[in-house]
Amino acid sequence: MKWNLRKYQSKMDSKLKIIFFGTPSFVAPVLEILRKDFDLIGVVTSPDSIQGRKGILTPSPIKILGEENNIQIFEPEKLDATFLEGINALNIDLFVVAAYGKIIPQMILDIPRLGSINIHPSLLPLYRGPSPIQTALLNGDKESGISIIKMDEKMDHGPIISQWEFPIQPNDTFAKLRVSMFKGAALKLPAIINDFAKKKLIPTPQDDSKATYCQIITRDNGYFEWDNPPSPENLDRMIRAYFPWPTAWSKYRGVSGKELIVKFYPEKRIQLEGGKPMNLEDFFNGHPEMKEKVTAFLGMNE
Repeated sequence: MKWNLRKYQSKMDSKLKIIFFGTPSFVAPVLEILRKDFDLIGVVTSPDSIQGRKGILTPSPIKILGEENNIQIFEPEKLDATFLEGINALNIDLFVVAAYGKIIPQMILDIPRLGSINIHPSLLPLYRGPSPIQTALLNGDKESGISIIKMDEKMDHGPIISQWEFPIQPNDTFAKLRVSMFKGAALKLPAIINDFAKKKLIPTPQDDSKATYCQIITRDNGYFEWDNPPSPENLDRMIRAYFPWPTAWSKYRGVSGKELIVKFYPEKRIQLEGGKPMNLEDFFNGHPEMKEKVTAFLGMNE
C-alpha cells in the first residue's frame, strides 16, 4: 500500500494548538480533555506557593498533572511583555482558561489566532467574579449554569459562546459542586471549541444591565456570632458554601473562660479548635454544655 504522507500529515496538523490556563485540582478534567482531543502545547499555572503549617513550597495541582503528562509548564509571576514574547512564538490557536487565579491582560488574550475562552460556573451575566458557586449556594439557588465566553479585558464580561443550566442538589457543597460542574464542562468542551473554530457558534454579547457580582471569599465570611446566629436555613447554606474553606465558624467561651473556635461541617459534623471533626453524638459526649445551643443552630430542636 502506498501511503499519502502529505494527506496524513495534514490530518495530524489539523488539531488545534491550545494552551490551558488553570491552577486548582477541580479543573483537572478540562486539562485531561484538552490533552486527549487537541494539541495541548502547554499549561500556564500559578507559581509554587507555601502551603500548610510546615510552610512547604508546593506546586499547583495542575502543574503536577501537566508534568506527569510531559506538558510544558509556564509559571509566570507576572503576565508581562516577557511572558508575551515567549508565548507569542508558539503560534497558538486558542487559550482555554478555567480558575487560573490571575487577571489576564488583553495583550495576552489576543495572542491566539482564535482568541481566548473562559469556563465560568454561572449563567452569566449572573454572578460575575471569583465566587459564583459559593454565592449560588448562599442564595439558595436551585440551579446554576456554565458559561463559555470569549474573553475580553473586563472580568467575566466577554460575549457568550455557549451556556447551559446545571442543577444544584439539596446537599451540594462547594467542594462537590465545583468538581461536578467542571467535569460537565469538560465533556462538552471539545464540541464547543470545534464549532467555535469553524464559526458555527457566534459569540453573543452579555446584557450588562442584568449583571450581578460576587466577591472574593475571606475567612471572615464564614464567621457568625455565637449569641446571634443565622437561621438554621441560612447556616446550612453557609456550611455548604464555605466547605472546605473557610467553613462556617463561631467563637465559644467555655466553662474555663477560654474562647474557642467551633467549626461546622456538612453532614452535621462539628470541630472544636485543636480537635478533629466529629459527629454530633460524639461531640456532645465530650461537650454536653454545648448541646442546646448547637442543636438550635442546626434547627434540630424545632
